[in-house]
Amino acid sequence: MPDIHAKYLQHSARFRVHSEIASPLSLEDTSIPKTNIRAAHSPRKLRLFPLIAATYFMVSGGPYGLEDIIGLAGFRWALLLLAIVPLFWSLPTALMVGELASAIPDEGGFYVWVTRGLGRFWGFQETWLSLAASVFDMAIYPTTFTLYLGHLYPALVAGHRGLALKLMIVLMATLWNLRGASAVGGGSIGMMCVSLAPFVVLVGAAFWKALHGGLHLQAMAGSPTLHHDLLAAVPIAMWNYMGWDNASTIAQEVDNPQRNYPRAMFGSAITVMFVYMLPLAAVWAVGIPAERFSTGAWTDAAHLLAGPALAFAVVLAGSLDGLGTFNALTLTLTRLPYAMAEDGLLPRILKLRLRNGVPWVSVLTCATAWALALGLTFERLITIDLVLYGAALLLEFAALIALRLREPQLARPFRVPGGFAVAASIGVGPLLLILFALYSARDEKVAGMPALVFALLVALAGAAIYASFEWPRKLRRSRS
Repeated sequence: MPDIHAKYLQHSARFRVHSEIASPLSLEDTSIPKTNIRAAHSPRKLRLFPLIAATYFMVSGGPYGLEDIIGLAGFRWALLLLAIVPLFWSLPTALMVGELASAIPDEGGFYVWVTRGLGRFWGFQETWLSLAASVFDMAIYPTTFTLYLGHLYPALVAGHRGLALKLMIVLMATLWNLRGASAVGGGSIGMMCVSLAPFVVLVGAAFWKALHGGLHLQAMAGSPTLHHDLLAAVPIAMWNYMGWDNASTIAQEVDNPQRNYPRAMFGSAITVMFVYMLPLAAVWAVGIPAERFSTGAWTDAAHLLAGPALAFAVVLAGSLDGLGTFNALTLTLTRLPYAMAEDGLLPRILKLRLRNGVPWVSVLTCATAWALALGLTFERLITIDLVLYGAALLLEFAALIALRLREPQLARPFRVPGGFAVAASIGVGPLLLILFALYSARDEKVAGMPALVFALLVALAGAAIYASFEWPRKLRRSRS
């Protein structure tokens, strides 16, 4: 599989952490009941349209990442994939998230659903799989930052400079997050505008030129003839439509979540498809050959359509979007170890907080893990992340079925339509796509072993880690 450029999953939800903690580094605060500690960190409530925007950036963040779908499948197949994959991948996930988030709008989202539906062990595995996937997922964004920057300024990313820039992104996001959630939320809004603005100009210029005869360019000299490789293109399309369940982790920030979550799921799904397909249709209509598209090719398209100024804007937007996505996801993901520590499933040290409410040990621990994965290539990152994320997603579909059986009287403001049979079967499409993606990545290797075996070992490690924390607790309880 050639180098592939991952999507950006930008999270623009705005945390407003309220410091109600007496000591800046206290592990326990007896003045606040345990069940209310997380509520003390509640952000300002998000209404429907901010929630749609937040979900959109968790999943997409813009057309970055679509170049290799075009290069691998051509425009016609790329558009077809971007239209069909959501029906079997995004729609079932959006339906599942809509029901569970409206029925159980608790902080922790999918962690709470799986724990409640399948038990404490599987709740731990759900979060372990998500955090393990984040190690490989988060390594992508500093890499894409350097890819886009190097597209115009290769000397800046040559040799060890590229790794230094990636580490700089990790460090910047870590320091930014230590300042507090409000600082992260404010920065995300500005980066959202920056990331989409160049594509508004690009699409307008492309359609204007298409109406005036097009560019009629030929394939690049020396480039191979396009051979369709759908086995490689499908996982990239899945990747670009992945992450709908991330919105569930901010349930306590959402105004009227029972009403707004289902609407946000479908609103953001339509928005993502529109943002993906319109730029592809525009560059196809203007006559840019599919052979010209690979990672970073939006820069070349912008240069052809409107000159170096737009090309520079695309590079700047791509680079800043990588930083913004990494920064925003750091805010979201670092709260998972903190939440698990609150439930006694991870060491208590992860509960250490600054006066502004930031779980600084969790932030530093996650940032270190993400930095260690920066040397992996895109192919390996995508493969491992799809395996781990896919396993976590299937647990969520299992929780949907389990809760329908175990808690039939649970109030569900939104229900997957069609009764229990439909609810139990909507996970089949995502399952088949995950199996297809695994088959297409069967020959990739990590650390001298097949990437799928490596991902499986990472997943199995969750059971051992769970036992190392749970068995001593049970032993202490049996002795008391």
